[in-house]
Formats: sequence, structure tokens, C-alpha cells
Amino acid sequence: MWNRRGWCRLCASALLGSSLPSARAQVSPVPAARTAAARVVVAVDNKAAFCYLPLTIAERLGYFSSEGLDVHVREFADANQSVQAVLSGAAHMYSGGYSSTISLMSREQAFQAFVLQGRAPQIVLGVSQHTMGYYRQLRDLRGKKIGIMGLGTASHRIARLLLAKAQLSTQEVRYISLPTAEGAVEAFRAGQIDAICYTDPVMTGLEQGGALRVVADTRTVRGNAEVFGGPMPAGALIAPAEFIGGYSRLCQAMADAMVRALKWLQTAGPSDIIKAVPERYFQGDRALYLAAFSRAREAWAPDGVMPDEGPATAARVLSLFDDVFSLKQMDLERTYTNAFARKAKAKYRA
Repeated sequence: MWNRRGWCRLCASALLGSSLPSARAQVSPVPAARTAAARVVVAVDNKAAFCYLPLTIAERLGYFSSEGLDVHVREFADANQSVQAVLSGAAHMYSGGYSSTISLMSREQAFQAFVLQGRAPQIVLGVSQHTMGYYRQLRDLRGKKIGIMGLGTASHRIARLLLAKAQLSTQEVRYISLPTAEGAVEAFRAGQIDAICYTDPVMTGLEQGGALRVVADTRTVRGNAEVFGGPMPAGALIAPAEFIGGYSRLCQAMADAMVRALKWLQTAGPSDIIKAVPERYFQGDRALYLAAFSRAREAWAPDGVMPDEGPATAARVLSLFDDVFSLKQMDLERTYTNAFARKAKAKYRA
């Protein structure tokens, strides 16, 4: 059985852990200048990840500046540190997994997601066609080696969730940490692992090469529902409720820029992506990145609006692995607001 420290760290991208500080956020005031752009600091872990691509697009295409914002995106080592940055006042908001707002609420921290970036975590579980050509069901993974991005990461949590559904305990498989994409691909192709739970573009590359058989896919709305039993909201822009209430016009401007970026992603072609995305994101293989982008397009929220059943799905999944967690004690409507995204949707006809 997972404890709060375990499952709550999954973040879409994933959920964050319960090892969050209990101090209230001391957010530095945002300049209210009318002629100069308002400076906003956004914390994020792994900015280059597909789940946070809308943030990069809004930044690179000048959507933030068009809304009168001077946005500074600061990268941190992991999702927990992004939250810490906001709690300590080093950032005004963070780009992270929606479910972290539920974890924060359980620790009496009032945070809200105010624009949804992803409606699926974009993580895939697949088995080796070489070592597991006989695969028929998840229970066939008993006694096998499963590659993950690291213990406690999103890929680890989703793998454990899927195996738990098949009544396989963590002691019945062996998890192998593969923190780099290159190492993950090498280990898989060398037969050092029998299955892998990872993000793109790793999974698309292995699939294209015929080495991988996809078992569970949260890059699609349908696959997401199959894994989690309903829509599982992923990446979002999240800020303290007090900040959102005090700087509603700024948050609306942020939502406008993000929804505009989400709309752009719905129709962007390969040439558009190559021009907009930083070269380092391609990791030396543009073709593979573009193929992975095509597979992930459905995972981004089309309009920034939280789906009606999304919060309940996230809370239900949390409760499955936490004896202390109680849905009855949660007012999920306090963990998000669609007010800003809906206005932005109307403005840009997203």
C-alpha cells in the first residue's frame, strides 16, 4: 500500500509529494505599473517536457508580452522544488500537476489551478518485443525488470498503479532507474529491461523501431481514461488562492496567453514547431521530436478549461493509495477555477 509520500508525488506529466513545507507562501508583490510590463516569475521542473510545451510556446511566440507581462520562467530540479519556490516567495506561481493542489489542500495550503495545460500525463508503459514477445496481460510482468525515470517519479507511480490493478505488488517486479533518455533507450534495446514506463520522445522512438509494444498510453484521452478511470488533468498553471484573488487581472492576462498558446498547438504543423521550439528540445533528432509531438497533440487541453470530472478522478486516484486521504474532507472546487480560462476561451475562440 502506498503512503501519502509515495503516490502524492505523481505529477503528468505527475502528482507532488506530501513532503511539502507547511509555511504559507510569501509571494513578492507584482509591480502594478501601467506603462511597464508586470514581472511574473513562474517555477517549473523540466521546462522542455512535452507536458509544459504550452508554457514555452506562450513565451517564445510573445503571447505573454502581448498581454503586458514580463514573464520569467525558472527551472528547478523537481516538481517539489517548484512548489517550494512559490511557498518561499521566490516565484509567484508554478507550472505543475493539477493534483498537487489536492495534496497541498490536505496540508492546509490554499492553491488553485487557473489554466489547464494538459488533460493527460503523456506517459506510456510498453513491453519489449524481444524479451516479452509472449506478453498477453500485465500479470506477465511478474518477476520482470521495468525501466522508469527514477524512484518516486511520475513514470514509477503510473507503473505501480497499473501493476496494482493487475494485483502485482512492488515486490514482484524490479524497477530500474533510468534518468536519461539515452540510457533508457540503450538499456531497452540491449534487453537489460523487459518493460519501460517513460515519456516521449523515448517511447515514440522505441515504438517506431518495432522494439516496443504499447500496453498503456496516457498520451490520448481514451488511454488516459482507461488508466485512471476518467479524465486525469495533468499540467496546469497554479498559484496561491490569495495571489489569484489579489491579482486577478494579472492571472487573466496569464490565462489569455496560455489559452492562445494551447489554441496554436491544436493546428501547428512541423515547420511551425521547428521555428517555435528551442533547438535543445529536439535532442539532436528533429524527426523524432515531431513524431512524438504528433502523438501527444491530443494530450494538451484545447482551451485551458478543467474538465468537470477531472478533479474527482485525481482525488479518487489519490485516495486509492493513501489510507489517511479522505474525499469527504476535500472541497475540490477550491483547488481550481475555470473563470479565467473561460474568459480567455471566449476572447480567442479556442
